[in-house]
Amino acid sequence: MKLLKKMIAVLAIAPALAMANSGTFPLDRAPDRATDIPALQNGAKLFVNYCLNCHSASAMRYNRLKDIGLTDEQIKQNLLFTGEKVGDLMKTTLAPKDAKEWFGAVPPDLSVIARAKASGDGTGADWIYTYLRTYYKDDTRPTGWNNMVFPNVGMPHVLWELQGTRTVKMVEESDPHDESKKVHKFAGFETVKPGTMSKIEYDNAVGDLVAYLQWMGEPAQSTRKRLGGWVILFLASLATLAWRLNASYWKEVK
Repeated sequence: MKLLKKMIAVLAIAPALAMANSGTFPLDRAPDRATDIPALQNGAKLFVNYCLNCHSASAMRYNRLKDIGLTDEQIKQNLLFTGEKVGDLMKTTLAPKDAKEWFGAVPPDLSVIARAKASGDGTGADWIYTYLRTYYKDDTRPTGWNNMVFPNVGMPHVLWELQGTRTVKMVEESDPHDESKKVHKFAGFETVKPGTMSKIEYDNAVGDLVAYLQWMGEPAQSTRKRLGGWVILFLASLATLAWRLNASYWKEVK
């Protein structure tokens, strides 16, 4: 019952979370790696190392990672760090009170975040993929970081060591609605300090993480789609049989 309440709470705040990106920053298309097992495994590793410190995924158990090719031993050796068991739920050790004090709000549960972030601008995967790649240094913010997709975000850039430190470049242009006014337009990022990954490597890593978040939102998605195809084929065959049987019956009546 507690788990059900948490999932309902996440879904209830989903519209508000999606509206957080009320700006016009364009979303990049996230790579489709739903069936790429190595990518999903790497995404799971990134999730446990960088996301699970503050966020929970209380609808997911560690042993469900066996669905993406990991064994119990691999899970124990590589993804369990604080005494959890393979059958435990993915929960953070961060106390809600501390989280609220440090970040201003309790970090949301990420079990279905890829589905919650879906909007008219693109899929939830597109939103997360762009969001994790558009952080920049902003000393006016309490955390020292800001984001182009989610302006004034409270979450710091947890992947900054991988991506490096960047600032935004802005250019001044005339307001298209009033030429007497000037507006500042985004003109790209400028690297201040390189990270441990190149741009391509970082984009690939984020793509793997996003793929895992998508998978985690519905681990049975591939099975559902595969079974759906067979069900449609069965129904089509049944409909054809019924149609021919109906024609045969009416032929006798005539």
